[in-house]
Amino acid sequence: MIKTSITGMSFHVPEHIVTNADLEEMMDTSDEWIRTRSGIQERRWVKEGEGASDLSIIASESAMANAGVKSSDIDMVIAATVSSDYYFPGVAVQLQEKMGMDTIGAFDLRVGCSAFIYGLSVADQFIKTGQCKTILLVGTDVLSTVLEKNPIGRDVGVLFGDGAGAVILQPSENDSGVLSTHMHSDGKYMKELWVELPGSKFKDRGFSNELMEQRRHRLFMNGREVFRHAVKRFPEVIQEALDANNLTLNDVAQIIPHQANRRITEAVAKRMGVGTDLIYSNIHRYGNTTAATIPIAMCEAFEEGKFSAGDHIILAAFGSGFTWASAAIKW
Repeated sequence: MIKTSITGMSFHVPEHIVTNADLEEMMDTSDEWIRTRSGIQERRWVKEGEGASDLSIIASESAMANAGVKSSDIDMVIAATVSSDYYFPGVAVQLQEKMGMDTIGAFDLRVGCSAFIYGLSVADQFIKTGQCKTILLVGTDVLSTVLEKNPIGRDVGVLFGDGAGAVILQPSENDSGVLSTHMHSDGKYMKELWVELPGSKFKDRGFSNELMEQRRHRLFMNGREVFRHAVKRFPEVIQEALDANNLTLNDVAQIIPHQANRRITEAVAKRMGVGTDLIYSNIHRYGNTTAATIPIAMCEAFEEGKFSAGDHIILAAFGSGFTWASAAIKW
């Protein structure tokens, strides 16, 4: 059976570094408070006029160079994002046009922090069936522009950064590649982590003074509920990927989770009975970049020698919806 291989990858984050000390000037917070609750030391925010497509183009061009492919080789673009530059169309069609690709299929997936693995699963089907030979998958998000950078928005505002990570997916030439993907959702928790507006249920998409004053266009997160479900679902979906491929934790070189919060990572490691060295973390450098965290972390983990050819890795995510997902990959 054909497997889907990651033949190139790269990432890009904005130049503008926002430290915890910078946030102390904006919000009622402190470096100690942020580090203790999240593990974050700094994050990157876009400058005015810069969007998810801009970050994605740079990451994509670098990933394509890494894979040795040209724009004309790409036969599908998938963008995993909840923060496209415009209400519509999405990021994927912007990449298709700006990067000079043929009139190929291009679409966005809006699954929050789980979107990159959802996108990997979708791309895997196109590769395995032979419908596509070279797919560009990008995880990209810019949430700094919807954060409340004031004392009211402190709990959420300190967590998020902006970024993009891209991979090139092609048929494997050996036994390496994506072994399995696993996706789940439970929509009854959707209001625990969401941005309500703009929305089609509301007149003028909800852009009224009344609704804006109620802060319903801002990102809301019930941190306790997210934590409670994340520390349960992460181990479940990681074990699901292991079981599907007759693997144990001893067979895995690295688990690369969505970078949501250091406390979640530590709790997952404890529940699974492994050291935190098996579960990769770079949240201290970039914060939570939503759909971009996994490809960014995967790039850095590989560069740091955490895994290499022949190794097994597990990707895992939990995010809005609630949604959660995992993928087992032989590198």
